[in-house]
Amino acid sequence: MLIVNIQSFNYPNSEKETLSQVSFTLKKGEHLAVLGESGCGKSTLLHLIYGLLNLDEGKILYGNKELFGPRHNLIPGHSFMKLVSQEFNLMPFTSVAENVGENLSRINIEEDTKQIDEVLKAVGLLDTRNRKVQSLSGGQKQRVALAKALVNRPEVLLLDEPFSSIDTFRKNELRRNLFNYVTKHAITCITATHDAEEALSYSDRLLVLKEGEMLQLGTPKEVYATATSVYEKGFFGEVSVFEAGTISEKELVLLPHELEISEVKTALKVSIAKNYFKGSYYLVEATFKGKTIYFKNRFKVTQLQVFLKRYKQPFF
Repeated sequence: MLIVNIQSFNYPNSEKETLSQVSFTLKKGEHLAVLGESGCGKSTLLHLIYGLLNLDEGKILYGNKELFGPRHNLIPGHSFMKLVSQEFNLMPFTSVAENVGENLSRINIEEDTKQIDEVLKAVGLLDTRNRKVQSLSGGQKQRVALAKALVNRPEVLLLDEPFSSIDTFRKNELRRNLFNYVTKHAITCITATHDAEEALSYSDRLLVLKEGEMLQLGTPKEVYATATSVYEKGFFGEVSVFEAGTISEKELVLLPHELEISEVKTALKVSIAKNYFKGSYYLVEATFKGKTIYFKNRFKVTQLQVFLKRYKQPFF
């Protein structure tokens, strides 16, 4: 079990806390997604866990063993962990297979080759195994870095925005294959991301960070269902905000699917501004009392005004 208890962390010569009161535990084979905007502390969290930074206020344990930073280790990092950051540590003038197998024992070449090919298949690079890394695109290099981290089957895998350089049409298949591999081999995984779709679809638990503090921690369904703020819901789509006194006694933050065209008259009367084609539906941008709101509709809305309702019930 990985136990993380960070009371406080800030970088030297910085008065502002980077992380504050961040605590969670992960069982073997469990996948945690850390969701947050750039600069919220996601990468710092991974670096602390991996041992690249010193933690003075708090503890990080793996089983019964406390994990320390570079102050206590000659070579920072932990042998049973792998960190894939946004900076790829690859050898450009050697082949893809040589990069991936760099840290294998080479005692059994046949077994090593089998492991290399398995991870290359998982990241969709089996057909490039003999190509020089310098000839690859940025997205392909990122996939080589992922394969290199996986080939020794680490106990803990830390991924920092692992799909940021990968084309959208390849990303979906890669995520499925990668996380299926992680699950198959019971690798404990933490993924830092700002991609809510990825966090919801592939994680067992979801942690939402804002300015270094935990806003939510739970299953993806729990976090999605209980999100209330603009920051939290903003990861899941365009948000519509109704101020206090407009509809209810408190501010109401809604996602597009929580508003729909009503067959009966309601008090929420809007003016259509734009329609955005999304393939299977349109995202409609409208105004209500000077505020911009969004809702989904299967057909392009051309009327100047429509009536909306939430969950097929009137607002009042």
